[in-house]
Amino acid sequence: MVTDLETRNPLDLRGRTITTFIAYEVHEAMSPLDEGDRVEVVTDAFTAIDTDLRAWCRATGNALVDSDITGATWRFTIEKGATRRSTRAFAAVIEDDGLFELLAPLGFALAAALEGHDVSLYFQGPAVKVLANGYVAKMHGLGRPFSRFPRVGLDKVGHIPPHAKLGQLQRLGAHIYACGPSMDHYKVAEADLAFEDVIVAEYLTFMEQMDQADIHVYA
Repeated sequence: MVTDLETRNPLDLRGRTITTFIAYEVHEAMSPLDEGDRVEVVTDAFTAIDTDLRAWCRATGNALVDSDITGATWRFTIEKGATRRSTRAFAAVIEDDGLFELLAPLGFALAAALEGHDVSLYFQGPAVKVLANGYVAKMHGLGRPFSRFPRVGLDKVGHIPPHAKLGQLQRLGAHIYACGPSMDHYKVAEADLAFEDVIVAEYLTFMEQMDQADIHVYA
């Protein structure tokens, strides 16, 4: 067991204010460690980071053993707790493929997965295009030609592109479902899917997941 922080480089996440991004990086850094080992995290001064890291530690059994939230740079020391899996489940139905419309459902799904919940996502309507190779999130309406600028800004603070976020979700054990008729309507073939293990189905199949879920999101 290694607990001497001086033997480890701090996880420098300054510039990132999206707490699911930060928690995912901490989760990845902790994955190879033993119970009782510690990770030091360096962030910008941002109130939501302190609030959310404490909530994440409470939910996962990790321990926030020290924090210095003075000045422009904050430091957190998180100790890995015993591995535990939530008994709760999260199910989301996602219908929109817009840049901003995807932030909340994917953000909450990632938060749920990081807290150990079983996560299932059902993409229908135009949202099935999100699962295709080559998909790039864009704004709707008149702002669509200018989508690159908010994309860059969102990525900078930690709202990484939807494909990257879905990759994180799958690595955390999330299940992805795609509506078969929607795929047919929007010309998304199974061979076009950018992710493995996508379950092509309709309402009856996903009703099983919704029936078992404690938390439901519709977006």
